[in-house]
Amino acid sequence: MGQIIRNSILLGLAVGIFGLTFGVLATASGLTVAQSLAMSLFTFTGASQFAFVGLLGAGGGVTAALLSALLLAARNGLYAASIATLLPKSRFRKALAAQLVIDESTAMATAQKNPDASKRAFWATGLAIYLFWTLGTLLGALCGDLIGSPDAWGLDAAFPAGFVALLIPHLRNHAALVAALSGAVITVIAVPVLPIGVPVLFGVFGAVLGYWHGQRRRAGS
Repeated sequence: MGQIIRNSILLGLAVGIFGLTFGVLATASGLTVAQSLAMSLFTFTGASQFAFVGLLGAGGGVTAALLSALLLAARNGLYAASIATLLPKSRFRKALAAQLVIDESTAMATAQKNPDASKRAFWATGLAIYLFWTLGTLLGALCGDLIGSPDAWGLDAAFPAGFVALLIPHLRNHAALVAALSGAVITVIAVPVLPIGVPVLFGVFGAVLGYWHGQRRRAGS
């Protein structure tokens, strides 16, 4: 139990640094402190939040930014399905748990050896990250003017770099490699000819190609 709590707090502190980055980028993209904080309180999915403010900051429209954010958030539904047996039965607690279904809480829960430890890891990780992510967002939004341009500090590259780090271990799978490469190629080709934000949406077809390739390999084996 103690190790789960300790790991959850350490992970929460690490993610809180990304929350600080998000707060800075959000206000630099035109959101108020209240709007930035509300996104972290009620949306609470870092990838979607960064996608939204990143596209707004780059000059993309609200519709493209929202669609990109929703596309990234859809993966949380798959996470919920994978840990459905760990989620509480009552509607209120289930709604609370749904807010905490993110990459880190799912990973920590599924890494445990028994259901009780998985439940503790899910709640401890989810709550710790929610707290530190929100505090980081608030601090970053309040101090954004003091920090200055996110580009000058390289903060605009922090989250994409994190995504690459998370992606690399999955590239050992042949279908995942096809999905990543084809999605990247589609996005790069679309950038010069489509409005800001739209190429990211087209990049999802890489996942379709990866799935198709994986199905063909399994059928031929």
